[in-house]
Amino acid sequence: MAYRIALIGYGNIGRAVEQAIIAAPDMELVGIYHHNDSLEAIQADAVLLCTPTREVEKFALQLLEKGICTVDSFDIHNQILALRDSLGIAAQTHKAVSVIAAGWDPGSDSVVRALLLAMAPQGITYTNFGPGRSMGHTVAAKAIDGIKNALSMTIPLGTGVHRRMVYVELEEGADAAVVGQKLLADDYFAHDETHMIVVDDVEALNNVAHGVNLVRSGVSGSTHNQRFEFNMTINNPALTAQIMVSCARAAIRMKQAERYGAYTMIELAPIDLLPGNKENLIKTLV
Repeated sequence: MAYRIALIGYGNIGRAVEQAIIAAPDMELVGIYHHNDSLEAIQADAVLLCTPTREVEKFALQLLEKGICTVDSFDIHNQILALRDSLGIAAQTHKAVSVIAAGWDPGSDSVVRALLLAMAPQGITYTNFGPGRSMGHTVAAKAIDGIKNALSMTIPLGTGVHRRMVYVELEEGADAAVVGQKLLADDYFAHDETHMIVVDDVEALNNVAHGVNLVRSGVSGSTHNQRFEFNMTINNPALTAQIMVSCARAAIRMKQAERYGAYTMIELAPIDLLPGNKENLIKTLV
C-alpha cells in the first residue's frame, strides 16, 4: 500500500515536492494545502511542510496532535535543538514522528559531516556554500518590511566564511537605509558579511542553482594527513524536495516501529530513506 503524503505550501519547494512525490514508487499525493487552509480535514500518513522556516513549528504542532507525521526543512541552525525539543514532546505524546531540518544543509550535508567526523575524529571541517541562491535567506529577506521582492545569493569566501549578496526591490516609499538596517539585524544575515543591493527587477536575476564544497582534514587513529572532500552542484528546491520526500518515508517507517519523537537526519537509519526491500538494498549497496 502506498504511503499517503500531503504538503502545505506551494512555492518553489512545494512544487518540487509535488513532483518528487509523484515520482516516488511507494507514495500517493493526497493533498496540497496553502498556509491559510484548515488542517482539520487532512488525512495523510505524513505531511511535508513547504512553508517559511519561521512557520514550521505552528503547523507541525497542529499535525502532530492529530498523530500525523511531519517533515520540514527548517534551516536556522542555532534553533534546531529547540525545535527538536518542542516537536519531540508533541510527537511522543500523540504517537507520531517528526523529521526536522530535512533539507540539504542542514540535512544531507549534516549526514556527510557526521560520516567525515567518524572517519577522522580529530580535525577541522569547512562547509563552503554556493555560489547560489539561498532559499531560506531569500524568504527571510522578502518578509522584511519595505521589501517587495528579494534574492539572496551566497558567495563562498573559503574556510566556511560566506558573503551574502541580497538583491531587493523596495516597496514604494520605503527608505533603503532603514530597510538595510532591518536586514542586517535579522538572524539570517547578522552573522555573515551582507550587502544589500537595490534593483528594479529581482526576477531578471532569478536563479535557483546552488552547491556545496565540504572539506575535512584530520586524523584517523594516530595517522595524520587524512583529507576528504565532498562536492555538489544542484537545483536548490529540487534537492530539498527530494530529501524531504525521502525523510517522509523514514518518518512513516519509524512510526510503524513505534519510535515516536522528533529527529534530525543524522539520527535516521539511511536505509529507511530508500524505497524497496531492505534485504535487496543491503545486497546492492553494502
